[in-house]
Amino acid sequence: MAEDYARFSRLLIDRPHPRVLRVVMNRPDKLNAIDGRMHSELTEIWRVIDADPSVSAVLLTGAGKAFSAGGDLDLLDKMIADVDTRMRVWKEARDMVYNLINCSKPVVAAINGAAVGAGLALAILADISIAAACGNHLAAAVRHGQGQIPSAAVRAGHRS
Repeated sequence: MAEDYARFSRLLIDRPHPRVLRVVMNRPDKLNAIDGRMHSELTEIWRVIDADPSVSAVLLTGAGKAFSAGGDLDLLDKMIADVDTRMRVWKEARDMVYNLINCSKPVVAAINGAAVGAGLALAILADISIAAACGNHLAAAVRHGQGQIPSAAVRAGHRS
């Protein structure tokens, strides 16, 4: 199944243990801000993991000093300028939430620094979230009427 993970260019995939898959958001120069490519990959990765019988658990983290600064502003500009981009990203955002929720493997978010907006939503959606003491966590989208973080409440009670 290793070849299934090779197509993810914005996510570093490795195995710290034979049954544990580590997914690292990898744009440390941008504090792991989620651009269009990473957004698509974070939507798709959960289905690939779910179908992989060699994975028993997932560790999600960010490269460098931040978990994720949230959505990349260039992506936001593209969404404002083009309705097709906006609709694609909104559909992906919904699918990202549901794909993560429906992933049968437990997901642990190792929040190594700032987690903002979409990055914070991913951290909240994990089955277990462990945050470094130095991290800042901000739900900026809620202040702008996007309601991104409240949608993460879907996660509550997911596993019984």
